[in-house]
Amino acid sequence: MYLCSRKMSGNNNKAGSRSSKFVKDIGIYAIGNIGSKIITFLMVPMYTHYIDKSDFGYYDLCFTWCLLLMPFVTLQLRDGAFRFLLDCDDDTRRQRIVTFVSRTMVATTVLSLIITAALAMFTNIQYLGYALGMLLAMSFQEVYSQVFRGLGNNRAFATVGILSALGIGLFSIFFVVGMGWGIKGIFLANILARVLALILVEARVRLITRNTRWSIDSREVAHDILRYSLPLLPGSLCWWLTGSSDRLFITHFLGLDVNGVYAVATRFTGIIYTLAIIFYQAWQETAILQYNSPDRDRFFSKMFNSYIMLLGLILVGYVFMLKVNYGWLVAAQYSESLNYIYPLALSAVIFAAAAFFDMGYQCAKDTKRTLPAIVLSAAVNVVLNFLLIKPLGVYGVIITQLVTYLVLFIYRWHDMRRYFILKIAKLTAVPVAVMLISAIPFYSNIPWWADIAFMLAALACIAGSCYKDIRELILSKITKTRSVTK
Repeated sequence: MYLCSRKMSGNNNKAGSRSSKFVKDIGIYAIGNIGSKIITFLMVPMYTHYIDKSDFGYYDLCFTWCLLLMPFVTLQLRDGAFRFLLDCDDDTRRQRIVTFVSRTMVATTVLSLIITAALAMFTNIQYLGYALGMLLAMSFQEVYSQVFRGLGNNRAFATVGILSALGIGLFSIFFVVGMGWGIKGIFLANILARVLALILVEARVRLITRNTRWSIDSREVAHDILRYSLPLLPGSLCWWLTGSSDRLFITHFLGLDVNGVYAVATRFTGIIYTLAIIFYQAWQETAILQYNSPDRDRFFSKMFNSYIMLLGLILVGYVFMLKVNYGWLVAAQYSESLNYIYPLALSAVIFAAAAFFDMGYQCAKDTKRTLPAIVLSAAVNVVLNFLLIKPLGVYGVIITQLVTYLVLFIYRWHDMRRYFILKIAKLTAVPVAVMLISAIPFYSNIPWWADIAFMLAALACIAGSCYKDIRELILSKITKTRSVTK
């Protein structure tokens, strides 16, 4: 695959080094994200066997609220810090940026504690303190992980993800299975694992402590970062309405039990989001650094077409393997969640494709233009949820999500033309068609071997539509791996 580097050149050796860097970045992000998601994936069967549907539904609801509040606790500094650290070559400016991030996180933490104390005095919200602890732990992990990335230490970023997920797994086994603490155990596992992972990595790399100078004047960078980050706040609220408010609608109209079943399905389809994030994170760095490349449009076009083919391979392979093994993965009381897997996975693919266009706003530092599409999508989401959830139940929520992400994709497809022009290859229609047609055998009551046979045929069809150089690259990697093994 042809990739661009920080300085454009027609030299083949430089092109090769650019490809190597991108592949290396994907490898690092894959280790951090896939490793953490596999551990999370393995926790789902345990949760379904040891936690009641209503309790798991309540935990999922708390987690959803944490996702809503996290951007306000962090002021979207996870995006601002990474963006400004990435192209910063001055040590003093780096220190100003990291110091500003640390000061802001301390201030918002204190404010969060005050607000929570006030809520505790006038309300009786179950597990409020645990939810606050998880919110703060998630916030610090998100922000400082992105600081590690911005400072060029992708390995530290990946390690935080792996250690936190491993910690969540181990602590969950201890608290939920061993101690029998139920959802309180999940809260504690999330809090302790995330905090310890961040402390252990920082003790090793000392990037935060070396670059934080409490006496330094950071007002100059504060203005620039906030001008970039604050416009993302209203967008984050709309993102939450678009992607997470479905839990509130399900809980309100259908109950915690149904939300618990739905939450299991979203945990499984979360794997697709994770795989998309791996690509996004590696692509984010490359796109920002190479936005002004002379062959940008050709480069971005090839990346997008390849990305759609990759998403097709992931969706078809994953959902059919999940269908074949679902019987032993979850407890019987959660088995209905299998029916939600395919449309939720398709929603994840549409969202991932729409997220590709987000690079235009980030590359141009034009984040305020992200808002119209997100507001429109959020409005569509809320209206359709109200209209469809009563007559269609969970399927009304799923249809809403599909339509919402499709609206987002179409809007950004047109809006991104101000930043770059994509040329869609004819063969890209193949994975799109295969993903749509695959829903038929997925919902058909056919033997497991027939599911496997269709999956293999579909994967071969998508792989055959890939660019020739991509197929050759994959084959060369396989050949190299075999030779090393021998």
